Amino acid sequence: MTIHSFLGEQRNSRKPRTIKPGDSKLEKEWRSVEYLLIDEMSMVGLTLLGKLNRIICSAKHVDPQVPFGGVNVIFFGDYLQYRPVYDSPLHTDFSLPSKKRQGKLLSEKEIQQRVARSLILQMNCVVKLTQQMRTEDLRYLQLLDRLRHGQCNYDDYELLQTRIVGQPSIESLHDSPWNKAPILVFRNEIRTKLNNKASIHNATQIDHPLMVCVAQDTCKGKPIEDPILIKNLLELSDSKTEHLPGLLPFVPGMPVILTQNIATELGLINGIKGTFRQLVYHEESVSTEALSEMFPNNTQFIRRPIYALIEINKSKIECKLQDLEPKLIPIPLVEQTFRVDIADILPKDKKPKSNQKTILSIKRSALPLVPAYCITTH
Repeated sequence: MTIHSFLGEQRNSRKPRTIKPGDSKLEKEWRSVEYLLIDEMSMVGLTLLGKLNRIICSAKHVDPQVPFGGVNVIFFGDYLQYRPVYDSPLHTDFSLPSKKRQGKLLSEKEIQQRVARSLILQMNCVVKLTQQMRTEDLRYLQLLDRLRHGQCNYDDYELLQTRIVGQPSIESLHDSPWNKAPILVFRNEIRTKLNNKASIHNATQIDHPLMVCVAQDTCKGKPIEDPILIKNLLELSDSKTEHLPGLLPFVPGMPVILTQNIATELGLINGIKGTFRQLVYHEESVSTEALSEMFPNNTQFIRRPIYALIEINKSKIECKLQDLEPKLIPIPLVEQTFRVDIADILPKDKKPKSNQKTILSIKRSALPLVPAYCITTH
């Protein structure tokens, strides 16, 4: 589970979780917790860590000066990997002079970041893992070791050159096994565009009409009627919609990734890969009316999907579900709420007046899946 969900907060919410004394739900959540494991520590920021510390101390009813309310915290990861987004990394050195801060008082956020940094400095045990368990290619492993210390040589350069398309080792990405390899990118927006293009291409290759599931968005319990707002919400990056895409393309045999925890005990967790096999939906909800220029004219837009049948080989479901092949699992719709500033997505002639509220809370119902032709590296 992500730290944000552990804290009971949405990833893009501007409203932090309210912590009240005697919060029985919060106390129950933490009552039996003695150890907390935090993975990918490089992506955890000081603001987030400080928030976690305050919540645990409140839940455990202990002196705020006791780190993490007395819970043993174990960090896993590598500081040299990805930095946190819009936050200061845990290794930030506040003792260094800063021209930006000269003569200025610290903000509340900056104070809390320093509190969190003091928690990191109280770590009393560090274990360094020295044996590589994943990379079996010795030469590539040596390259990575030198890259980490900025000591790569010409042999490393030549090794990387062998992975450029057009070389004898990789004449074309259409050849096996490269035609099955996912493309790695850094930004969610690029990932979505490449996945859409790959879906369109593969649907054409098998002479099958492209199916696109349309998310259902509501505001204050009512369907959104403005067609321009509907279109702009559907085309928002899923990084702004709690990872539920507005327009989700499907092609039989398409690799997919689950983006929400459905059943952690069964291995149906955020990030697990699978293969799309079939979409079950209300037949009367199919439309060929173009909702976006991103897809061809013959696209079938499914407005009322029920569930998608996904083959997940790594699931922990050992029994065969009724009337389904082994490892074939129905993934249902989920709901998430996100906030959006409509002033940023509407054209100028449609924008509200300056005295009108522009932040809307949108509830989205959609399938928690994304294509995996292209994936982000974080």
